[in-house]
Amino acid sequence: MEKDARPNWDSPMQFVLACVSYAVGLGNVWRFPYLCQMHGGGGFLIPYFIMLLVEGVPLFYMELAIGQKMRLGSIGAWTAISPYLGGVGLASVVTSLYLCLYYNIINAWSFWYLFHSFQSVLPWAVCPINANRTAPIEECERASPTQYFFYRETLNISSTIEENGGIHTGQALCFLLTWVITYLCVVRGVQSTGKVVYFTATFPYVVLFIYLIRGFTLHGAVNGVKYMFTPKMDQLANPTTWINAATQIFFSLGLGFGSLIAFSSYNQYNNNFERQAITVSLINSGTSIFASIVTFAIYGFKATINYENCLERTRILLLNTFNLAEDTINMDNVFEWIEKLNATYPEQFNEIANDTGNCDLEKELATAVEGPGLAFIVYSEAITNMPLSQLWSVLYFIMLLLLGVGSMLGNITAIITPLQDFKAASRISSELFNGLVCLFCLLLGLGFTTTSGNYWFTIFNDYGATFSLLFIVLIEVITVSYIYGIKRFEKDIEDMLGHRPNWYWKIMWVAISPLLLIVLFVFYIVNYIMGGTPTYQAWDKEEGKSVLTEYPVFGQVFIALLLVSSVSCVPLTALYVFCRKRKHGKAHKQQHALNAVSA
Repeated sequence: MEKDARPNWDSPMQFVLACVSYAVGLGNVWRFPYLCQMHGGGGFLIPYFIMLLVEGVPLFYMELAIGQKMRLGSIGAWTAISPYLGGVGLASVVTSLYLCLYYNIINAWSFWYLFHSFQSVLPWAVCPINANRTAPIEECERASPTQYFFYRETLNISSTIEENGGIHTGQALCFLLTWVITYLCVVRGVQSTGKVVYFTATFPYVVLFIYLIRGFTLHGAVNGVKYMFTPKMDQLANPTTWINAATQIFFSLGLGFGSLIAFSSYNQYNNNFERQAITVSLINSGTSIFASIVTFAIYGFKATINYENCLERTRILLLNTFNLAEDTINMDNVFEWIEKLNATYPEQFNEIANDTGNCDLEKELATAVEGPGLAFIVYSEAITNMPLSQLWSVLYFIMLLLLGVGSMLGNITAIITPLQDFKAASRISSELFNGLVCLFCLLLGLGFTTTSGNYWFTIFNDYGATFSLLFIVLIEVITVSYIYGIKRFEKDIEDMLGHRPNWYWKIMWVAISPLLLIVLFVFYIVNYIMGGTPTYQAWDKEEGKSVLTEYPVFGQVFIALLLVSSVSCVPLTALYVFCRKRKHGKAHKQQHALNAVSA
């Protein structure tokens, strides 16, 4: 395809917003706060920013440079560098396909919660009544209203991955709606996406800012924010802290999926991607911190409410057990009375000892939750305790939807762009081809709306991308530095920007980033092997909680296939190209010999 025939972004701002919309996703809201909570609060920011400088920004810069120089999707770009490396682009497409299959189910859940937010009482605020209309449903009472609504009403989840049921009609319709919206956003390629990102990249910040103001007015919010910014420096000696900081940077920026290469391939040839790489990386990390402040304010509110409810239960227990006057014990002196009554009436106190003294604000704040559990259970529970809870619920799930849709635009573009670079696909109209890709993903993804769908979602979320992306980006940086050649890459950048990259970029590409990726790759493999049989959280409706369960044999086999399927594209493509060249070489020699004999 000629360079001039390729469509372009209307302006550099559109490209930046597309990258921001893609990079700033659900992980900024539900994984970064979890890692801060797990690894020492503010102390986690130290390894996080170090990894941003030595890994995130250099690799982000590299992918933008490749896309802008080659003006092709991931498959075409790597094939242009070397025919043997076309499998790197193919591996990116396969990984993006896996992500697209399950990512939109999260958006479907957001739609489900959004539609249920327009009720006088939020349905996850109270337990529904049983069929006899005599009491709340037992499963809900054993769990909590928010857990029941997520696991039973939203997912209608089965007890194990082996128990499969029919499709959840409501979820299937929400899933269909998400794919219709995704298609409308990419129907005409960058012409459509470029308009949508003005909204998907900016409105979530409006909601986050509103939530920040509201969060700081909530009772106990300060406790959560103080917990976040109180560093526990001992965590810096923990290797897992550094590994998690590196992987969070890696996945948050969306490296290795091919989306960045696809987006930058629509840039003007002399676009200043260096400045844009730094800008988008800093915006992404800044958003993670901003979202964490909001999240910890909500954490503080929820933890304080739970803590005070615990104190109130303990206070009433003490008053009833020891026949004390109502105003004898208050929230401020509960622990003093526990010590006093324990010393005065040890035998009587011993009977209720297990029900007292378990109230601990620090413990409530330290309860770390990530992923859907944070977004759809913890946040939802906190929202129910807010005045005008319906308003805050609508705003929150609209924000989740926009973050999810913005990321989906990058994910689907990573599939569409490299495929459209092939001549066969280029003959089909953009509207039809993009529709076929979306329809294909919709049909394959319907399995996630079944009763066991959430367990398959967990498999894809845990194993569908991590291993392959580490491998893909490691091959990318080694290829650029040592196969394509760092000197040649420098000249390409000079041709586009008018100056060569400075020493910082070259040191990162040649030494630091590859070494770090090798460490991450080895750590992942060792961790997977040492971890034993893979497990998942199965919902036990009798207990009203999740229980750790080992995957059955077919689940373990599927995980293994998922891990190797995308990675195997690299050696298999190289082998195919080698065999093809060898075959053509033999045919050429035979033809040459025949011509010589004829002569």
